[in-house]
Amino acid sequence: MHTDNSSAPGDSFPPPADDVLDKLRDLSSPAYLQQDTAAIHIRAMALIGRLKSLYRAANTVTRLKKDETAEARQDMDQSHLNLQNLLYEKRHLEREIEKCRQFASDISLYSVEEYKLLAPEESRTKEILDDEHQLMLNRLNFELAERQRLDLKKRELIQQKEDLLKESKAKSSTMDNVKTQIELLMKTASEIQKKVDELIQPISSQTNGIPG
Repeated sequence: MHTDNSSAPGDSFPPPADDVLDKLRDLSSPAYLQQDTAAIHIRAMALIGRLKSLYRAANTVTRLKKDETAEARQDMDQSHLNLQNLLYEKRHLEREIEKCRQFASDISLYSVEEYKLLAPEESRTKEILDDEHQLMLNRLNFELAERQRLDLKKRELIQQKEDLLKESKAKSSTMDNVKTQIELLMKTASEIQKKVDELIQPISSQTNGIPG
């Protein structure tokens, strides 16, 4: 049965070989039994040559189509890789944007009115205050400078606290030492007083026994 292998316009496929095969089959039919064998042989060889030519053309076109397919697949793979890279970059940017949003939401900026009162004069000129973007940048820089200043002040206060604690600890140690020395002196004085009393008591007894 003849199949329709007609190519779409612009395709480079060779014509179908079905017609050639049908003609070869016809040469073996009873209709050609009475014809000259040499003529049939020549016609058969011509058809076979034509069939071989079509076969070579088909192989060539198949090889070209395979090359085109491989090139198209390579382009498609490259496009897919580029798409994956873009999607990765997109996700990365989305994460960075979310981080920036979270960071911005955590910042308690001075209000514009506070900024106008506290910021250096050169950072709150009319041009800056009229430029919303520049104003936000200046407010962020001012906020950063203020936080750094407060952080430095905090570290200074912490250092002062530590110094006072060390001084207090040293004084406490000195007081404990003085207290120990006083207790030791009091104990020594008590012992001396006891010995003095022991010495004085016999003398007092003897004195009391002398007649007047």
